[in-house]
Amino acid sequence: MKKYLLIIMAILILGACARTSVVLSTEEKLAKADELYARGKYARAAELYGDVYFERQSASSARALMRQADSYFKINKFPEARLSYQEFTESFPTHPEVSTAVFRYAVCLYEESKGPQYDQTETLQAIDAFRRFLDKYPNSERFDDALGYIKKAQYKLIEKRFLTGYTYYKMKDYSSALMFFKEVTDLGNTDRLDRESLYYSAKLLRKQKLMDEAREQFDKLSEKYPGSKESKKLGKYFK
Repeated sequence: MKKYLLIIMAILILGACARTSVVLSTEEKLAKADELYARGKYARAAELYGDVYFERQSASSARALMRQADSYFKINKFPEARLSYQEFTESFPTHPEVSTAVFRYAVCLYEESKGPQYDQTETLQAIDAFRRFLDKYPNSERFDDALGYIKKAQYKLIEKRFLTGYTYYKMKDYSSALMFFKEVTDLGNTDRLDRESLYYSAKLLRKQKLMDEAREQFDKLSEKYPGSKESKKLGKYFK
């Protein structure tokens, strides 16, 4: 009997809690989300902002969606942030914050991109997204930042070419390796990737007994990077 009384009391307590639970209005949810965001509780803030946006209240939908995207962005949930920024730009194309959403959409793609040894689809998409941003907002204060991201993304693509060439080199597919190293050196940069591409080009051409071409690559290496360890290694073969 005592057991049944306890069960009944528990049911009554739960019922009372349910009746007294507070249902927040849209404005109260938004205020609570703003408070959480200000305190750095971005995951919980994103949930509440999502609830507000889902309710489709015209006065607060745009801000809620943008802040949800920002919340995801703050905690490095870049796929979720990217989708929210994309929905924001499509749903509110004339909103004052749309340029920020377009920029951060591109940043998300860059952050989602893989290392140079992997597929570079996201890197290419990021470059395209930043270029669209530059075309649409040429006077933006983020213009230089966008250029910086493009430069970093393009360098990653160069690294991809170099690593592909090096992989062919290790596989002893010298013709394919030389093709990728040439793509790197043809860019005319002065950096590690260019230096090492010249080094391996000279080395591989020498292995193929193409001494004139090997000498040409070695001379470029020595002129651009005098005293480098790569030129010293090859120096004994081109005296």
